[in-house]
Amino acid sequence: MKKGWVMANTNDLLNRINRKYSKMSKGQKLLSNYITDCYDKAVFLTAAKLGEIVGVSESTVVRFAMNLGYKGYPDFQKALEEMVMNKLNSVQRMEVTYGRISESKILESVLRSDEEKIKQTIQDIDENAFEAAVEMILNAKKIYVIGIHSSAPLASFLTFYLNLMFPNVVQIQTNNSSEVFEQMLRIGSEDVIIGISFPRYSMRTLKALEYANTKQARIITLTDSIHSPMNMYSSCNLIARSDMASIVDSLVAPLSIINALVVALCMKKHEEVVKTLETLENIWDEYQVYSNDEINFVDPNVRIVNPGEEKHV
Repeated sequence: MKKGWVMANTNDLLNRINRKYSKMSKGQKLLSNYITDCYDKAVFLTAAKLGEIVGVSESTVVRFAMNLGYKGYPDFQKALEEMVMNKLNSVQRMEVTYGRISESKILESVLRSDEEKIKQTIQDIDENAFEAAVEMILNAKKIYVIGIHSSAPLASFLTFYLNLMFPNVVQIQTNNSSEVFEQMLRIGSEDVIIGISFPRYSMRTLKALEYANTKQARIITLTDSIHSPMNMYSSCNLIARSDMASIVDSLVAPLSIINALVVALCMKKHEEVVKTLETLENIWDEYQVYSNDEINFVDPNVRIVNPGEEKHV
């Protein structure tokens, strides 16, 4: 077996390859070697193209996938996508993006990709897990939310709306590892923590969930896959697809899940939310929160001049 394979135990696909490698045929070993060395390229190949590159038939590729325990090549390719999401660094993701998107169709390509992530999430989401998450939040004594790097805006967005509905909501700030545990020091079995993380996964978020687990707190995760390490300590996993190969993480689907959570919680706590909003509206009016920093009107005497049109004074 090739040097370095033993280190690949963090991924289910590579674990399967490792277990079966010694008994594989010559063609299957060629496929295994190529996938291990060039997974970032293999993920975009059809079974026929992969076979052509390696020097085996398409049927050999399909049998290889099934020998590893997958239903077929599409199922195998999904596992390969999980591997890529865990391992691609920012530079590699940028290179893959350049290879996939034409400069003349960037807007359309990105919007189409986001649309596809929403569709995949609709197909894959566990509605029972979603309902369980709603109930866990409703019954929590205190709610903690953690999201780092590109997941931080999602955590802030969720925390903002949770604060409108619940009195004890904490967004864990994460300038360093010690601060995480200082803010979670008193987390307990009546509390819930919502961990948000997408590739490349945050170790600080994972450690926070591990600590919460030792304190018997209830744990909800919002992540991209059932294979995500964030699910190690979670009893309630919300899966939302994110773009696997782009310099920018596609967080459209995760944000939609958060929107759905907020709506579901608002419906459960309708009266409290209405009272909170009414109170806020009164405060905003009394202290002129929005009257001075928002443009609410346009002077009818102002004339908009289009580019190339002469301006007459």
